Amino acid sequence: MDNTVDFASYSRNPEVKTLWKWLRERHSEEERGAMVHRLMPVAEHGFSMLVNVFVDNDDVCRGVLFDTGVSSEGVVVNAQRMGLDLHTVDVVVLSHGHYDHFGGLQTIVKTIGKQDLPVITHENMFKQHGTDGPYGVRPHPVFPTPDQLSPAKIVNTKEPCLIANRSVLVTGEISRKTSFERGCGLNRVLKDNNWEPDRWVLDDRALIVNLKGRGLIVIVGCAHAGLINTVRYAQEITGIRRVYAVIGGFHLDGLENEKLISQTLGELKQINPQLIVPCHCTGWRANYALAELFPQVYIHNSVGNLYQIEGIEEF
Repeated sequence: MDNTVDFASYSRNPEVKTLWKWLRERHSEEERGAMVHRLMPVAEHGFSMLVNVFVDNDDVCRGVLFDTGVSSEGVVVNAQRMGLDLHTVDVVVLSHGHYDHFGGLQTIVKTIGKQDLPVITHENMFKQHGTDGPYGVRPHPVFPTPDQLSPAKIVNTKEPCLIANRSVLVTGEISRKTSFERGCGLNRVLKDNNWEPDRWVLDDRALIVNLKGRGLIVIVGCAHAGLINTVRYAQEITGIRRVYAVIGGFHLDGLENEKLISQTLGELKQINPQLIVPCHCTGWRANYALAELFPQVYIHNSVGNLYQIEGIEEF
């Protein structure tokens, strides 16, 4: 799930397959003939990514669902329309406790239907969140309770956490070290019936995969910790400097965050990833700037895009 759909554009990057391309490869002609535009996946203001990891020559897929979109049914419907089986998901990870990332969680847990399915969370996700504005604080939808997510198993963690047979790393709370990534001034959290500032969104975290011979893949939901803080923290806790791909919501949209575009891109140029896929809350101005600065590695994301990234042996 992402904010945009674009089924007509294409990419010259062999690691990127648009919806129609990989559907043609995976479905018979009869099945393709039954697919019509009204049954194509849809976009919504939210994020969800299915991450399948294969280790070495092992045919066993480790399925990680990272975030669950904003609506109760959107991700499940999109998975059905793309022919994806959510029963392959072994663990669900929430990037943070904002409603556009957990909206489909209850439906997804029921759809997967596994006893004790791990749902990796942070204790702050269960608090009531809101956004300040000219007419006061706008409360967000509330995160589901453990009872509402049964038979899944809530796993709260602030520390880095290996999942999917130790093939994927959840960062846990991310260190804030850059001088310019200063959190989100309008975020609020309810405490003792009072709305208090929640600038730092400490429950924000990312996924990391170490791609053999190439470097890290860093997947962010909203990057409330700051995109550069997140990538630098991924390098710090893994001890790996090379970053191959950065994918997800870069949180460079809106009046406050657009001021960070220039500095973020300057730091990203030093990091030098080989694949940059902005999604969700990146914003059109940041997308435009990224496409100009990184014309060879920038990818315009769409719901339905498939990224097949393989490790290589180094000699």
